[in-house]
Amino acid sequence: MAKQEIVIGDYVINESSFPYVIAEIGINHNGNLQIAKKLIDAANACGWDCVKFQKREPDIAVPEGQKNIIRDTPWGKITYLEYKKKVEFGRTEYNYIDAYCREKPIAWTASPWDIPSLEFLLSYDLPFIKIASAGNANQELLKRACESGKTLMVSTGMSVLEEMDKTVEFLEKHSNGNYILLHTNSVYPTPVEELNLNMIPALRKRYHCLVGYSGHESNLEPTVVAVSLGAKVIERHITLDHNMWGTDQASSLSVTAMAMLHGRMKEVLVMLGSGEKTITAREKEVRKKLRGE
Repeated sequence: MAKQEIVIGDYVINESSFPYVIAEIGINHNGNLQIAKKLIDAANACGWDCVKFQKREPDIAVPEGQKNIIRDTPWGKITYLEYKKKVEFGRTEYNYIDAYCREKPIAWTASPWDIPSLEFLLSYDLPFIKIASAGNANQELLKRACESGKTLMVSTGMSVLEEMDKTVEFLEKHSNGNYILLHTNSVYPTPVEELNLNMIPALRKRYHCLVGYSGHESNLEPTVVAVSLGAKVIERHITLDHNMWGTDQASSLSVTAMAMLHGRMKEVLVMLGSGEKTITAREKEVRKKLRGE
């Protein structure tokens, strides 16, 4: 049975907690450690809980049919495989990220796209492992991640319910219920008519687990709605500038939008209230005036 309360560092995630908020840097750093550093600073300044990267061994993770496709990049016309190697951080960069995040302090983690990348990440004291939608059916990757004993956050994009049934069955067997599902649509940016946010309560009902939302839309409102529907983890891509090179920049939040979203999430939870029918102190004054009571 999935855990109904999960602890990430000193943060307790349950049905009554404020959402755990993840700033997805991903590959928006474009292989530049100084850009990554600025994005870490922004997430920390905006009160977000964690920054997240992506880790790949491009020779393994890039599909064979994509490797030799020529792309226009900041480094000129190169193959897709060469591009992926250009933006990949290694040991030197992640050692710096690990130390820098500890100084802030802010948590950090990454999504491994293959087993060597997972083993690399497990050499750090990460608070949880995020499994991207591309890997949610990769049982070898899931099994090794479960064996780490760390909490798994698993995105559900690109999957039908029958596929997710198998994934959840596997997680129940191997993770001791230590997982959170994240509803998502893997189109970048996602059109609003394809967001299907009602899947958040639907996943909670079907799997009896904590559910979050990984948003790839280009605005704020869907994420706020996701919180109102019960998302207990929020993940959004972040950027320094939407005009920067990269496929994920358009669906990412600017620094200003990061701060705005955090505030709006707090507001919507205040608006929702407790669900218990009460008469507030101000309403009692109106009642006395209009009813004489």
